[in-house]
Amino acid sequence: MLNQVQTQKQQHTILPQQIELLNLFHLNTLELEQRIQDELSENPALEELSSGEDGAADKFSKDTVQDYQGYEEYCYDDIPDYKTEYNNYINTEKVPEKPIAEVPDFREELKRQCRFLDVPEDKQFLFDFLIDSINENGFLEQDLEELASEISFKKKTWIEPEELDEALKLIRQLEPVGAGCRNVQEYMLLQLKNMNTKRPDVRTAIALLEGHFQDLRSCNLDKLRKQMNLDEEEIRIVLELLSHLSTRPFNPDASSIQANPSILPDFVVIDEGDTLELALYRQRSSNLHISQSWMEMVQNSSQNAALDKSAKQYLRSKLSSAQWFINAIQQRESNMLKIMRAIVDMQYDYFKYGDILMLKPMKLKDIADKVKVDISTVSRLTCNKYAETPFGTVLLKDLFTEGIMNQEGLNISNKVIQNIIGEVIQAEDKKTPYTDRQLVAILAEKGYSIARRTVAKYRELMNIPVAQVRGLWN
Repeated sequence: MLNQVQTQKQQHTILPQQIELLNLFHLNTLELEQRIQDELSENPALEELSSGEDGAADKFSKDTVQDYQGYEEYCYDDIPDYKTEYNNYINTEKVPEKPIAEVPDFREELKRQCRFLDVPEDKQFLFDFLIDSINENGFLEQDLEELASEISFKKKTWIEPEELDEALKLIRQLEPVGAGCRNVQEYMLLQLKNMNTKRPDVRTAIALLEGHFQDLRSCNLDKLRKQMNLDEEEIRIVLELLSHLSTRPFNPDASSIQANPSILPDFVVIDEGDTLELALYRQRSSNLHISQSWMEMVQNSSQNAALDKSAKQYLRSKLSSAQWFINAIQQRESNMLKIMRAIVDMQYDYFKYGDILMLKPMKLKDIADKVKVDISTVSRLTCNKYAETPFGTVLLKDLFTEGIMNQEGLNISNKVIQNIIGEVIQAEDKKTPYTDRQLVAILAEKGYSIARRTVAKYRELMNIPVAQVRGLWN
């Protein structure tokens, strides 16, 4: 039996243009520049105004005073020739910027090295597939059976996991050494086995990693000493050896810092005495405009009845897309300035003096409420964004911190607590380092009442080991 039911629903749908706008918010300065160049190449209705085009139109205007109108002015001109000649080659209004070095992908380097291996050409696709499956840290996390099934399905030929295992052994010997290891334990063992295995500390370290890796991860040193029958000096030597081993085959952060030590900021904060001036490092909306010829084509097409309907639709769509793109860039820059102004106002003392102890607790919601935008907008417009300040370049995400109440009732940023913990550990006696409970007591004396778990969490965020390990390593 058929029944007819009438219901009323309310549904919120995000338009594709809104999704594209949110993606523009997330881009940093370099990514936005690439996005603009892609749009300029794809949309003929969008044009970019160069710095020299403003004055080109008025160059021969009647109201403009022309240079060297008389012989006397030309004869007694005191400007040296080398200055005018220099200006002909370099525009003083647009100083050339420092080029940013391209960081090569380590996967491409591994593929290049594989071409020199003594393997059949019909098996090269196995190496390429395994290298593409390696994550950004250089580890191969997927199971070989799953990878074998996946590549068998793609190539329509059966591949055994043993074939992938043989190829993986060759990849691990390439540069960077250890690329393709399954985990940290396997990578550290590979480094030890490449050393002189006749050394007692190397043999002991290998036995420790193979049989007691979980105890090592949990820093259960007393259990390690008993199970491996080692004294305190021997375990200290082994731990010191392990501390010098790398924990991942490829470090993307270190590679990017080494290849490109300079960071292109998104904002510039200038100290002008009593006030802090704020500006975008590069404003792009003012240089983008709609092509005048394209607008005339759209106007003429509406009056031309003989023109194909699809051609009219193409002209109008490109014009509408260019207008939306310019409005989106303007909206992005406007919101960025509002959000950054709110951050500078809230963290005025920090931007004025550059002292991390003056950093106040601040959440995304605090800025969102102040600027009257959504929290997701603040998150996107501050993600991967940097500000150039008088005391250096600052990552905006580092300014958003939780607060902890001190004994005086003031809300203190957790960055301040982490800085104090780091200073206390740096000044401690290296032979008898402070435990987490002792750090809690020291912080309480300074007026900060914090739980031991919180101290341990902040210590781990700063990559500082526990007291037992610090005592053995020093």
